[in-house]
Amino acid sequence: MKILKHLAAAVAVIALLSSCSILKSVATNALTAGSNTGAAITDLATEALSSAGKIDLGSITNLINLGQVIRGAKTVSSASTSFLESFTNGLIKGSANKINNSNVANVISGLKTLNGLDTSSLKNAALKAAMSGAVSAVSNNAPGVTETLSQVNSILGLLK
Repeated sequence: MKILKHLAAAVAVIALLSSCSILKSVATNALTAGSNTGAAITDLATEALSSAGKIDLGSITNLINLGQVIRGAKTVSSASTSFLESFTNGLIKGSANKINNSNVANVISGLKTLNGLDTSSLKNAALKAAMSGAVSAVSNNAPGVTETLSQVNSILGLLK
């Protein structure tokens, strides 16, 4: 059962972190991508609130959620207006309205800022963790980790 759980997580992360070309400007894909990103942001916000504002990089769930947020950031960076509208609706839906009409524009802006950062260390750690079922060490000194976590925490702060 544990192996199946890790295999499912590996498949999810591989799909999540693979080519962005999979997501085309189709409303259902945008809605799904937004919903997945909204859910990941909400899960990370819950984690950060329960751990004094810090995201535990030793958690496979947190790494997968970070991977999804990074994926969402990449998705919105070059999205068309219609895609972005559907993505925004998905963010709200996926976050169970923790992202809402009053903060969604700031969340989108935060995601666009996140896309401009070096997120490779966290993406690679998420992929390795999901594939092996074990968390690989991610140092705050690794390229881009501090900046990425800072930006993610800024986005999470919008949900308060």
